[in-house]
This record gives sequence, C-alpha cells and structure tokens, in this order.
Amino acid sequence: MVEKHLSLIEAEIKKQKFGIQPKSLYEPIRYIMGLGGKRLRPLLTTFAYSLYKNDVEKIIRMAVVVEAFHNFTLLHDDIMDNAPLRRGKPTVHEKWNVNTAILSGDVMLVKVYEMFLALDEKKLKEALSIFNRCAAEVCEGQQWDMEFESEKKISEGKYLEMIRLKTAVLLGFSLELGALLGDASDRDRKALRDFGVNIGIGFQLKDDLLDVYADRRKFGKQVGGDIIANKKTFLLIKALEKAKGKQKVELEKWLTSKKFSKPKKVKAVTSIYNSLQIPALTEQKIKYFFEKGFTCLDDLSNPSSTKPLKDFVQKLIDREA
Repeated sequence: MVEKHLSLIEAEIKKQKFGIQPKSLYEPIRYIMGLGGKRLRPLLTTFAYSLYKNDVEKIIRMAVVVEAFHNFTLLHDDIMDNAPLRRGKPTVHEKWNVNTAILSGDVMLVKVYEMFLALDEKKLKEALSIFNRCAAEVCEGQQWDMEFESEKKISEGKYLEMIRLKTAVLLGFSLELGALLGDASDRDRKALRDFGVNIGIGFQLKDDLLDVYADRRKFGKQVGGDIIANKKTFLLIKALEKAKGKQKVELEKWLTSKKFSKPKKVKAVTSIYNSLQIPALTEQKIKYFFEKGFTCLDDLSNPSSTKPLKDFVQKLIDREA
C-alpha cells in the first residue's frame, strides 16, 4: 500500500508546477518539493482516507496540499535556523538567497489555498477550518521555539507544548483531513487527529535524539546542529535539569562560549549527555508518546482495519535517520 500511495503522491507533485514566471520565484518551490523525504504527512492522509474508502486516487491532490504546506514551513524554518542543508541538499536560501526564499514561501502558501479549491463545497469549508487552525498553531509553535532561544531555562512541559504546536498538530491534521474526505464520523476524526498529535511529539523527540546520535551518512542534515546552535531540545533541557558540579560548569561554558570549535563542542556536550543518561531518558519519553498515540486508535469505529497504518508508522518509529 505504501508504494502505491507514494507513487501516486510523487506523480501528483511532478504535475504541480505551482507557477511559471518569474522562474526565480517558482523554481525554488519545485526544488524543495522535489527533494523527496519520507512524504509522511501526505501518506498519513491517504492511509486515513483508505480506512473508509477504496478510491484513494480521488484525494491525492489533497494529500499533496498537506505536503506543500509542510514544505512551506520547512522553507521558512530553514531561514530562521540558518540551516545549510535540507535532506542532504542546500536549503533554498543557500541555493538562491534569503529574500527569494521568503517570497517563494509566501506564494507557496497561496498555492496551498488555491489547491484546496478543488474540493467540493460540502467539504471545503470544514477542510479550510481545520487547516487554518493547524496553520496558526504551527506558527505559534515556531514563535515559541524562537523565543526559547533567548530564555535561559525552559521547562519540559513548555517544550512539549511547543513541539506539539510546531510539529505534531500537522500530523494530526494530515490524518483528520483524510478522515474528513472519507466521510468518517466526528469520533473517528478526533481519534485519528489525537493519534497523529501524539506520534508527532514522539517523532520530534526522536529527531532531537537523532540530531546528536544519528549516522552522519544517513541523516541528511548536520549532525550535532542543535548542540552547535544551543537549541533547547528535550536533551538539553533534561541535561540542564540533571547536571551538577563540574558537569554543570562545563555545560554552561559551552552554552555561553561565543567562539568555539564546532566538532569539539558537539563531542563535549554529547559526552555530558551520555554521562547523564540523557539518551535513555529521551527514549523513554519517545516510547510514552508512541504508545499513547497507538492507544488512540482503539477509539475508532473499526480499530481492526488500522493494521496497514500501524505497520507504516512502526517502520518510521524504528528508523535510524
């Protein structure tokens, strides 16, 4: 099922030119959309729809809408993070420039709304309503993420709420949209949305872990980038909570240093994480949210039909990059 859905999604992405002139405005959109990736969000939409209907071809364009919005958020997120790589390739602002990346992102969001207009009127209003709520929450999460950069201490609870907004609600929306298009009940829509939100938090925590511990050849992004940028990830938050004595002094030194060797900083902070057993703590939290997510599927009207969805998500949970 994954291969079939993915093939349909990729074919639809290639069909979408998003615009023609100026080429410099639309080429960055085609570039970022063509970088590949797991296509997790549109696949969640198609899997959710397939719980209720057998004609998934009918909603592929709506699945690509979800992917287009996701890539819009990545395009602007990369600018804010000054990220050099995305999926192993130069980010849009590196390949072109910041101003072009901003403008291409803006028109990308306009195209997302334009693509929604393919829906029939009965579904359009509700789809836009849940999308607008999701889009606003993603922006709220991104703003919290940026504000956390200037705050010395962030609680675990505040961090988890930030990633719920910034990352997880889009997975919840992806599933709810598929359910809506499949004429699912309100109860099923909520169960699928809650499933998506919980696994979304789990995936972000796993990304936090992989940023430090992933195989560089498989990761596609700069390993240790969060450490270099003093990003307040779950790992750093827990390390700041647990560090005492010399460890605390050394961690604070690396967090406040303006000039440093990037490899040395990554190695030193990773060593502190290891000594404080931060990876094990993170794994426990990841497991908690994934298990909580799978429990939500028990509330569906026909939970026995979810095996393909569960198998797909489990493979992503087990990934190493």
